[in-house]
Amino acid sequence: MALPDPSAGRTPRPAPSPGPADLLRVDDLEAAAGWVFGRRPSPPARRTGGARGVLEQVVRESLASAPTFVGFSGGRDSSLVLAVAAHVARRDGLPLPVPLTLTFPGVEGADESAWQELVLAHLGLHERVVVRVTDQMRLLGDAARAGLERRGLVFPAVAQADGVRLAQAAGGHVLTGEGGDDVLNRRRGTPLLLLRRRLATPALPSRRLLREATVALRPSWTLPRGRYRDVVPGWLREDAAREAASRLAADDTSPLRWDRAVHRLLGSRATHLVLNNLGVVAREHDVTYVHPLLDPRFVGAVAADGGAWGFAGRTDMMRRLAADLLPEPVLARTSKAWFNATRWGPDERAFARAWDGSGIDGDLVDHDLLRAAWTAPVPPAAAELLLHAAWLGARGLRRSPG
Repeated sequence: MALPDPSAGRTPRPAPSPGPADLLRVDDLEAAAGWVFGRRPSPPARRTGGARGVLEQVVRESLASAPTFVGFSGGRDSSLVLAVAAHVARRDGLPLPVPLTLTFPGVEGADESAWQELVLAHLGLHERVVVRVTDQMRLLGDAARAGLERRGLVFPAVAQADGVRLAQAAGGHVLTGEGGDDVLNRRRGTPLLLLRRRLATPALPSRRLLREATVALRPSWTLPRGRYRDVVPGWLREDAAREAASRLAADDTSPLRWDRAVHRLLGSRATHLVLNNLGVVAREHDVTYVHPLLDPRFVGAVAADGGAWGFAGRTDMMRRLAADLLPEPVLARTSKAWFNATRWGPDERAFARAWDGSGIDGDLVDHDLLRAAWTAPVPPAAAELLLHAAWLGARGLRRSPG
């Protein structure tokens, strides 16, 4: 297919030269838990207009400067970004964005083709790039092993094989829907907004809503600590699990006000590390990742638009941002695809069964419980980074080369 013309009037970008030194690393407990803890100072809120207008501004900057692709799965977040980008391109006479889609034939739960066709037909987009993925993005596939040897351990683990998609967009930008699950979702104070609305009607609030509103009003330090212990991976040793739960609890504190809670998302160390590392891998392929839903200008606009009370939830936000661009079934969709199973195959399971324990600290992780997680029908995402750590250890390779 013919790609958008990156010519006249566009400023050439310098040749990228990223390397392992540009990657941000996890500590031992984070590798064991499969998550990143902690916070960074949140950048100042930057609002230059309403959320929809700011989102249009962010995507326009990409459309006007380089061939622009949209990592399009068919989910709500990528559909929102694609719809806004197509609208801006047509309005301003810019090249249309190119949907870039990965398909995983035969993987249950990863088929989004019906949603993709619905969105593309509604938007009138006919050119797209589709990459059929079989084993190319497996955790121990050729791409991942080469990445591990060159980069060492990288969070998220899927970044090691991201070149399968990035190779299709060399010289361009790839817009993603990263951050939608956080920025557009309910916040701690959302039940209070829903209760306020219900009390303005003759209908009585449900017991569930009253219970959620009561929990929202409780200071975070009064909530049961055991709930954090229940969500950390079961393969962690007791001391490691206790520390992981404590760090998770510290990260989970959230202001009651909508605007402050939304802006706080920008301080997440996990988000910062993921976006940095994905960006480093992208530059290796002469691609620039752009994450419009996590742009500080957009986050600031969403926070300001919602004020103290905020919005009723994800569907409410989607309708406010794109009711004129996307069909109602997409705006109100509640289902979600899952891609964990796409990263595991015979080689990964064979390695797990034969693994001798190298590369993973037995004081942090129960090796038998971890092996059981690796060999489950659909291993949890939190176990992926440990598989890479074990593979490096089995080959005597350092986690951080150089």
